[in-house]
Amino acid sequence: MRTNSPRQLAFLIALVISLVCTALVAMSIYISIASIPVVILGSMIISFAISFLLVYYTVHNFIFEKINPIYKTIENIPITKKYLRQKMEGKEVVQEVNRLVINYAQKRAKEIKKLRRMEKYRKEFIGNVSHELKTPIFNIQGYILTLLDGGLEDPEINREYLERTEKSINRMIFIIEDLESITKLETGEFELERENFDIVSLVSEVYELQDANRNKYKINLVFNRNYDKPIMVNGDKKRITGVLNNLIVNSIYYGEKGGKTTVSFEELGENILVEVLDNGIGIAEKEIPRIFERFYRTDKSRSRDRGGTGLGLSIVKHIIEAHNQTITVRSEPGVGSSFSFTLKKA
Repeated sequence: MRTNSPRQLAFLIALVISLVCTALVAMSIYISIASIPVVILGSMIISFAISFLLVYYTVHNFIFEKINPIYKTIENIPITKKYLRQKMEGKEVVQEVNRLVINYAQKRAKEIKKLRRMEKYRKEFIGNVSHELKTPIFNIQGYILTLLDGGLEDPEINREYLERTEKSINRMIFIIEDLESITKLETGEFELERENFDIVSLVSEVYELQDANRNKYKINLVFNRNYDKPIMVNGDKKRITGVLNNLIVNSIYYGEKGGKTTVSFEELGENILVEVLDNGIGIAEKEIPRIFERFYRTDKSRSRDRGGTGLGLSIVKHIIEAHNQTITVRSEPGVGSSFSFTLKKA
């Protein structure tokens, strides 16, 4: 039997003391044979009671003094003796404290790991923001300096350089607006304007908006089959338009010439699954977990050349999650990518 609780320790020590005291009493007094059992029993009970109380409270106070700082550190509160008695009632003290310390250490280890991961993400984010803004700022500076050095009077370059400056300014505005959108989505500052709408018709509208891009990059935009009837869903139509536009634009930018982007719909209980599938360059498996991070790019040179801010997929993920839905990715390099998300049926 283990003897880790104050009650058990006090009981055993008191039992030993009472036996010793009883033996001493029996040997040291001279009484009649008939009175020996009564004296022995009485001395045993008295010595046991006194010893038990003394030992119990001594051990309890000792343990309290040792455990109180531990509880104060782990649970950030000092404990009372009454609380300790209730906490340790029927439990082994050392085992209970050991469990608390292990749990505390594991919790702190997880917190440290999370803080390190967040610190790494923060550094990457600051570096990415700096890089994204630095490029258009340096471009603007170069164009303006050229104009100030005499280019302003040259009709062959002044208009061209002003137009380039405008493009760089617009790029900065896009980045800032996207950052502002993500912040609002994360902090819940915006409210969804829910309505019922036809998702098939909405995809067709996005296809029409991307006519210039699909002709430029030779990408065919199609449905997986002919949808004769509307498929009604409920959500923020404006935000979902942005989601579809982003995913379809990415499928065009990262597609191969002569390839295609296919959108399909499938019923999943109370939801509709929307899939945007392409046969483009694909995404490496190690990069898939990070593609929804701000400014993360799988092909940095290619996406920057085509004007992306690197924030699109992060915004997409936040919009879908704001609808209490999910988005998933499947991809294979050289084969293509599939982005699927769900929406509530109307």
